[in-house]
Amino acid sequence: WIPGASLGLMVAGSLAAGVGYGLFLLLAAEVLATFSLLRIFLFLSGAMLLGSVITFFCEGLVGLQAQAMLVLLPLLATLCLQGAYEHVPAADRPKRGVPKFSYPWKLFVLYGLYAFAYGMRANQLVAGAGRHSSASTFILMAVLFATAYFASKRFNIGLLYRSPVVLMVCGFLLVPAESLFGTAASSYLIAISYSLMSFLVMFLLFDIAKRLGVAIVAFMAIKNAEQLLQLAGGATDALGMLGLPASTEALAVTVIVSVLILAATVLLFSEKELASKWGVSILEEGGLVQRTAEEERAAERVEEFSRTYRLSPREQEVLTLLAEGKTGRVIQQELFIAEGTFKAHTRHIYEKMGINSRKELFELLGLRS
Repeated sequence: WIPGASLGLMVAGSLAAGVGYGLFLLLAAEVLATFSLLRIFLFLSGAMLLGSVITFFCEGLVGLQAQAMLVLLPLLATLCLQGAYEHVPAADRPKRGVPKFSYPWKLFVLYGLYAFAYGMRANQLVAGAGRHSSASTFILMAVLFATAYFASKRFNIGLLYRSPVVLMVCGFLLVPAESLFGTAASSYLIAISYSLMSFLVMFLLFDIAKRLGVAIVAFMAIKNAEQLLQLAGGATDALGMLGLPASTEALAVTVIVSVLILAATVLLFSEKELASKWGVSILEEGGLVQRTAEEERAAERVEEFSRTYRLSPREQEVLTLLAEGKTGRVIQQELFIAEGTFKAHTRHIYEKMGINSRKELFELLGLRS
């Protein structure tokens, strides 16, 4: 429409779109932070799943149709976000002020290395493999959403958090052998690994923000800014300047990336530190079902009584399940023990604690029977 000002308008439009999208991501994160961990997990995976579907149907649009969708989709998203915020109870809405806290820098460094590694191969990935709105994203998010929806109590976040390193390393190990196996295998492994790490870091940041009472934007702003490392990885061609053969260069990149990812995972990631500094215990507990305040207090009391009365590790497990109100049969099934063994453990617990019934146990723990 205005050819003489095309460059200036393109720059201004790009900046405006970037700022608008960034603000929307932060506002969406604020609304999500008011939900339970299970709902956050389902909403994040469901949103990325839906995004890949919408992109699939909008990719072929051109001209006025494409322009209309570029206007309507952001407006629709903003209206949905506003409606969601209005349905959040006033007591659960984000609070003003930021308490003192320390940044989970290990998570940021780990995610940054994955972003850089992904950026090194982003331009060589096959069609369908990518970080956002691609077939690889659709497959990954469909699996995460379905598993969390149908098996939330058995969902192991700790195991899931350890899988990206395997996928990323295997993806880069296949790069030198792409002439034999093709590029699809390595591309999908690398893309899924990065998408999974990005998703899990985002989810853990929500968990940390909820436990510390910190506004989620304090974490998400830095996480989103780390996309610059992906661009830096794509712009890095130091090995290419050495004039190495393509096969040698691919092998060298594989070794460098594998060492970096493995070192980052081993040296920078510590579940105990995440639990002690920021209260992230979900990696060890596994399930996505968030405990209530009463359940948190009961768990603390169980640990206190276990130390005071010197319960064995097995007796502490039984006491924990008893405090959760589970029946003897359920406890036997979860711990894979016989009825006689369960009764023996229960009798020893009662004797050490000086009680005679579960009712007295609940009174001692301060729980409702």
